[in-house]
Amino acid sequence: MDIETALLAKNDHLAGHNRAWLAERGIVALNLMSSPGSGKTSLLARTIAELTPSRPVSVIEGDQETRIDAERIRSTGAPVVQINTGAGCHLDADMLARGLAELRPPDGSLVFVENVGNLVCPALFDLGEAARIVVVSVTEGEDKPLKYPQMFSVADLVLINKVDLLPYVDVQLPRLVAHCRAVRPGVRVLPLSVTTGEGMAAWCDWLLTCDPVRR
Repeated sequence: MDIETALLAKNDHLAGHNRAWLAERGIVALNLMSSPGSGKTSLLARTIAELTPSRPVSVIEGDQETRIDAERIRSTGAPVVQINTGAGCHLDADMLARGLAELRPPDGSLVFVENVGNLVCPALFDLGEAARIVVVSVTEGEDKPLKYPQMFSVADLVLINKVDLLPYVDVQLPRLVAHCRAVRPGVRVLPLSVTTGEGMAAWCDWLLTCDPVRR
Protein backbone atom coordinates (compact mmCIF):
# COMPACT_ATOMS: atom_id res chain seq x y z
CA MET A 1 0.00 0.00 0.00
CA ASP A 2 1.55 3.34 -0.99
CA ILE A 3 1.57 6.37 1.32
CA GLU A 4 -1.34 8.18 -0.36
CA THR A 5 -3.55 5.08 -0.27
CA ALA A 6 -2.71 4.47 3.39
CA LEU A 7 -3.43 8.11 4.25
CA LEU A 8 -6.81 8.06 2.54
CA ALA A 9 -7.70 4.71 4.13
CA LYS A 10 -6.94 6.08 7.61
CA ASN A 11 -8.95 9.21 6.84
CA ASP A 12 -11.94 7.15 5.60
CA HIS A 13 -11.86 5.12 8.83
CA LEU A 14 -11.98 8.30 10.91
CA ALA A 15 -14.69 9.73 8.65
CA GLY A 16 -16.81 6.68 9.40
CA HIS A 17 -16.54 7.42 13.12
CA ASN A 18 -17.53 11.05 12.50
CA ARG A 19 -20.50 9.98 10.42
CA ALA A 20 -21.75 7.60 13.11
CA TRP A 21 -21.25 10.22 15.85
CA LEU A 22 -23.20 12.82 13.88
CA ALA A 23 -25.98 10.42 12.90
CA GLU A 24 -26.52 9.32 16.51
CA ARG A 25 -27.21 12.93 17.40
CA GLY A 26 -29.22 13.86 14.32
CA ILE A 27 -26.63 16.48 13.39
CA VAL A 28 -26.33 17.36 9.70
CA ALA A 29 -22.75 18.26 8.72
CA LEU A 30 -22.26 19.85 5.31
CA ASN A 31 -18.88 20.15 3.59
CA LEU A 32 -18.79 23.46 1.70
CA MET A 33 -16.05 23.53 -0.95
CA SER A 34 -14.97 26.04 -3.59
CA SER A 35 -12.10 28.09 -4.94
CA PRO A 36 -11.11 31.23 -3.01
CA GLY A 37 -13.43 34.17 -3.64
CA SER A 38 -16.53 32.23 -4.65
CA GLY A 39 -18.49 33.78 -1.78
CA LYS A 40 -18.67 30.86 0.70
CA THR A 41 -18.37 32.98 3.83
CA SER A 42 -20.86 35.58 2.62
CA LEU A 43 -23.22 32.75 1.71
CA LEU A 44 -22.88 31.28 5.20
CA ALA A 45 -23.51 34.61 6.91
CA ARG A 46 -26.74 35.16 4.99
CA THR A 47 -27.79 31.52 5.38
CA ILE A 48 -27.32 31.66 9.14
CA ALA A 49 -29.51 34.77 9.34
CA GLU A 50 -32.28 33.08 7.37
CA LEU A 51 -32.08 29.62 9.01
CA THR A 52 -31.48 30.40 12.67
CA PRO A 53 -35.17 30.80 13.54
CA SER A 54 -35.82 27.30 12.14
CA ARG A 55 -32.75 25.33 13.19
CA PRO A 56 -29.60 25.80 15.29
CA VAL A 57 -26.56 26.46 13.07
CA SER A 58 -22.85 26.36 13.84
CA VAL A 59 -19.73 26.54 11.69
CA ILE A 60 -16.25 25.05 11.46
CA GLU A 61 -14.00 27.37 9.45
CA GLY A 62 -11.01 26.00 7.55
CA ASP A 63 -8.26 28.33 6.34
CA GLN A 64 -4.51 28.12 6.03
CA GLU A 65 -4.05 31.21 8.20
CA THR A 66 -5.98 34.00 10.05
CA ARG A 67 -9.32 34.08 11.87
CA ILE A 68 -10.90 36.58 9.46
CA ASP A 69 -13.73 34.33 8.26
CA ALA A 70 -14.40 32.95 11.74
CA GLU A 71 -14.84 36.49 13.06
CA ARG A 72 -17.29 37.27 10.25
CA ILE A 73 -19.32 34.23 11.23
CA ARG A 74 -19.08 35.04 14.94
CA SER A 75 -20.66 38.44 14.21
CA THR A 76 -23.83 36.62 13.09
CA GLY A 77 -24.17 35.08 16.56
CA ALA A 78 -23.52 31.53 15.39
CA PRO A 79 -20.99 29.39 17.29
CA VAL A 80 -17.81 28.94 15.26
CA VAL A 81 -14.49 27.11 15.54
CA GLN A 82 -11.49 28.09 13.42
CA ILE A 83 -9.10 25.44 12.11
CA ASN A 84 -5.89 26.74 10.53
CA THR A 85 -4.11 24.18 8.37
CA GLY A 86 -0.84 26.08 7.82
CA ALA A 87 0.64 24.65 4.63
CA GLY A 88 -2.23 22.14 4.34
CA CYS A 89 -4.66 22.65 1.49
CA HIS A 90 -7.72 20.87 2.93
CA LEU A 91 -9.52 19.72 6.05
CA ASP A 92 -9.53 16.03 6.93
CA ALA A 93 -11.65 13.75 9.13
CA ASP A 94 -9.39 14.11 12.16
CA MET A 95 -9.56 17.90 11.96
CA LEU A 96 -13.36 17.71 11.80
CA ALA A 97 -13.46 15.41 14.84
CA ARG A 98 -11.36 17.87 16.83
CA GLY A 99 -13.47 20.77 15.61
CA LEU A 100 -16.69 19.04 16.64
CA ALA A 101 -15.27 18.28 20.10
CA GLU A 102 -14.59 21.99 20.59
CA LEU A 103 -17.80 23.20 18.93
CA ARG A 104 -20.13 20.78 20.77
CA PRO A 105 -23.10 21.31 18.43
CA PRO A 106 -26.53 20.51 19.89
CA ASP A 107 -28.46 17.43 18.78
CA GLY A 108 -30.55 18.02 15.66
CA SER A 109 -28.48 21.02 14.56
CA LEU A 110 -26.82 21.95 11.29
CA VAL A 111 -23.02 22.23 11.08
CA PHE A 112 -21.40 23.92 8.10
CA VAL A 113 -17.78 22.99 7.42
CA GLU A 114 -16.22 25.71 5.29
CA ASN A 115 -13.28 23.91 3.72
CA VAL A 116 -10.03 25.54 2.62
CA GLY A 117 -10.49 27.42 -0.66
CA ASN A 118 -9.18 24.95 -3.22
CA LEU A 119 -10.77 23.03 -6.11
CA VAL A 120 -8.42 20.03 -5.86
CA CYS A 121 -7.44 18.51 -2.48
CA PRO A 122 -10.69 18.84 -0.47
CA ALA A 123 -12.47 16.57 -2.95
CA LEU A 124 -10.24 13.63 -1.94
CA PHE A 125 -10.99 13.67 1.80
CA ASP A 126 -14.24 12.33 3.26
CA LEU A 127 -14.98 14.15 6.51
CA GLY A 128 -18.03 12.16 7.57
CA GLU A 129 -20.34 14.83 6.20
CA ALA A 130 -23.97 14.32 5.15
CA ALA A 131 -23.42 16.12 1.85
CA ARG A 132 -20.74 17.85 -0.19
CA ILE A 133 -21.67 21.21 -1.65
CA VAL A 134 -19.56 22.89 -4.30
CA VAL A 135 -19.89 26.65 -4.73
CA VAL A 136 -18.83 28.19 -8.02
CA SER A 137 -19.34 31.83 -8.93
CA VAL A 138 -20.16 33.11 -12.41
CA THR A 139 -17.06 35.33 -12.23
CA GLU A 140 -14.90 32.18 -12.40
CA GLY A 141 -16.10 31.30 -15.92
CA GLU A 142 -17.94 28.33 -17.39
CA ASP A 143 -15.01 25.92 -17.54
CA LYS A 144 -14.33 25.17 -13.86
CA PRO A 145 -16.32 21.87 -13.78
CA LEU A 146 -14.36 20.64 -16.80
CA LYS A 147 -10.97 21.79 -15.48
CA TYR A 148 -11.56 20.39 -11.98
CA PRO A 149 -13.75 17.34 -12.58
CA GLN A 150 -12.78 15.52 -9.36
CA MET A 151 -14.29 18.28 -7.26
CA PHE A 152 -17.54 18.49 -9.18
CA SER A 153 -17.83 14.70 -9.50
CA VAL A 154 -18.26 14.37 -5.70
CA ALA A 155 -20.84 17.16 -5.36
CA ASP A 156 -24.27 16.38 -3.95
CA LEU A 157 -25.28 19.95 -4.80
CA VAL A 158 -23.72 22.73 -6.85
CA LEU A 159 -24.47 26.34 -5.96
CA ILE A 160 -23.82 28.87 -8.71
CA ASN A 161 -23.24 32.14 -6.88
CA LYS A 162 -23.19 35.80 -7.99
CA VAL A 163 -25.82 35.36 -10.70
CA ASP A 164 -26.58 39.08 -10.29
CA LEU A 165 -23.29 39.65 -12.15
CA LEU A 166 -24.27 37.61 -15.23
CA PRO A 167 -24.95 40.75 -17.33
CA TYR A 168 -21.32 41.81 -16.77
CA VAL A 169 -19.43 38.57 -17.45
CA ASP A 170 -18.96 36.38 -20.51
CA VAL A 171 -20.78 33.38 -19.02
CA GLN A 172 -23.89 31.58 -20.18
CA LEU A 173 -25.68 30.06 -17.18
CA PRO A 174 -27.16 27.09 -19.13
CA ARG A 175 -23.66 26.16 -20.35
CA LEU A 176 -22.23 26.28 -16.83
CA VAL A 177 -25.06 24.07 -15.57
CA ALA A 178 -24.50 21.65 -18.46
CA HIS A 179 -20.80 21.41 -17.63
CA CYS A 180 -21.62 20.59 -14.00
CA ARG A 181 -23.92 17.78 -15.13
CA ALA A 182 -21.46 16.51 -17.72
CA VAL A 183 -19.12 15.72 -14.82
CA ARG A 184 -21.81 14.70 -12.31
CA PRO A 185 -24.89 13.49 -14.22
CA GLY A 186 -28.15 14.55 -12.61
CA VAL A 187 -26.57 16.72 -9.90
CA ARG A 188 -28.87 19.37 -8.52
CA VAL A 189 -27.74 22.88 -9.41
CA LEU A 190 -29.09 25.96 -7.66
CA PRO A 191 -28.26 29.42 -9.07
CA LEU A 192 -28.32 32.15 -6.44
CA SER A 193 -27.09 35.56 -5.43
CA VAL A 194 -26.05 36.27 -1.86
CA THR A 195 -26.19 39.99 -2.67
CA THR A 196 -29.78 40.16 -3.93
CA GLY A 197 -31.18 37.07 -2.19
CA GLU A 198 -32.23 35.41 -5.46
CA GLY A 199 -32.30 31.62 -4.99
CA MET A 200 -31.77 31.75 -1.23
CA ALA A 201 -35.22 30.36 -0.46
CA ALA A 202 -34.57 27.25 -2.58
CA TRP A 203 -31.17 26.79 -0.88
CA CYS A 204 -32.68 27.06 2.61
CA ASP A 205 -35.47 24.64 1.67
CA TRP A 206 -32.84 22.13 0.55
CA LEU A 207 -30.96 22.53 3.83
CA LEU A 208 -34.04 21.92 5.96
CA THR A 209 -34.71 18.59 4.23
CA CYS A 210 -31.13 17.29 4.31
CA ASP A 211 -30.60 13.95 6.12
CA PRO A 212 -27.87 13.41 8.76
CA VAL A 213 -26.38 10.48 6.78
CA ARG A 214 -24.78 10.92 3.36
CA ARG A 215 -27.10 9.85 0.59
